[in-house]
Amino acid sequence: MNVALRTALQHSSAKPVLWLLGLAPFAWLVWGAANDALGANPAEYLIRATGDWTLRLLCITLAVTPLRVTLGLPELLRFRRVLGLFTYFYVALHLLCYSWLDMGFEWGDIAADIAKRTFILVGFGAFVLLTPLALTSFNRAIRWLGVKRWQWLHRLVYAVAVLAVLHFFWMRAGKSDFAEVFVYAAVLFVLLAWRVVHSSTWRHLLRSVGVTR
Repeated sequence: MNVALRTALQHSSAKPVLWLLGLAPFAWLVWGAANDALGANPAEYLIRATGDWTLRLLCITLAVTPLRVTLGLPELLRFRRVLGLFTYFYVALHLLCYSWLDMGFEWGDIAADIAKRTFILVGFGAFVLLTPLALTSFNRAIRWLGVKRWQWLHRLVYAVAVLAVLHFFWMRAGKSDFAEVFVYAAVLFVLLAWRVVHSSTWRHLLRSVGVTR
């Protein structure tokens, strides 16, 4: 089974399939908006749906390394960049839908809203931190920054994950609806905890106190 999975991941059609899957939610939202199929409040639906897909793709992107190591599937690494870019694509759509459909591109009102409402400020902070990661996700940026500096920069994704969950939590606080928030928080906690436990710094600390060899 593992051999078959590795063969499938190595196939030339794997990335095109991933692109199609990544664009499928966007295609559905465009179709739904064009055909009045997004419910009584399509603007709210679009804002929330793009936010939901951002969180889902963030979780999937962060899961690549743990799955690659745990399952022994190095081929997964070739999909991480595409997944990260799709995460940024949907968070940019999320911000666009908010700025356009909710605020009508009134930049003064948008700035005041960001400063006034904590959950929007936190969400905007996550977008700002994610932007340099998207801009430096290419091989040329890695060569320009150097591998170590590039790796340190891309550790901002941990802060992005925390801010994303806080944004979702405070957004749902008004309705006291936290079920989905806890699911995302639990998934991201497990993924981030795995990275901490398997980091070289953590392993060095454990060796220094004699916990591991």
